Amino acid sequence: MKLLIADDHPIFRKGLRDILESSFSDIQIIECKNGKEALEAIKKEKPSISILDINMPELNGLEVSTIVTKEKLSTRIVILTMYRDREMVKKAMDSGAFSYMLKDFAANEIVDCIEKVSKNEKYIGPELQSYYSDFVEEDKKKAELIFLLKNLSQAEIKTLKLVSQNKSTKEVAELLFLSEKTVENYRSKICQKLQLPPRNNSLMLWISENKELLIAISEF
Repeated sequence: MKLLIADDHPIFRKGLRDILESSFSDIQIIECKNGKEALEAIKKEKPSISILDINMPELNGLEVSTIVTKEKLSTRIVILTMYRDREMVKKAMDSGAFSYMLKDFAANEIVDCIEKVSKNEKYIGPELQSYYSDFVEEDKKKAELIFLLKNLSQAEIKTLKLVSQNKSTKEVAELLFLSEKTVENYRSKICQKLQLPPRNNSLMLWISENKELLIAISEF
């Protein structure tokens, strides 16, 4: 198994290397001291797993992970960092990282992590599992919403976008060169297709709860 370690602290790289070499008999390790070196080595050496710190010179770990995902390079990214906040974990997973671990627990978890990732299984440190469960639920909800949005016609999409910008029925009608009655019909159909309850404010409540998704509504 070929594995890459990218971290700008040589002592940390050595400690990690010692643990891995003593745990895996068939391992070949490539060391890099910054993100640019790591990306070049990933392209050239094609390691099956790449362990990246977030804070590195040249390119940080998340930037490397994003490029690896975008270019479909054949390595699975393990983020190993001191950052334990929810937003950073989310950014890492959104970048395409396969795993996220904290350096504080690396000595105890790295072997288990590598074993799982090598079997194409995701690994999130136990201390961060609650975050990951939230992300899975959020992704599931987002997929369901996207599925419903794809049922809308282009006219309904335009109407929804304008309503989300706090435009009144009259303003939407003027902007789309429609009658107010037609706009009301579109709003009613949107509510039906989004499976919203028959309440006067149900569409506005849905919009307030899904602002982030509506930012990218132009994709549909």
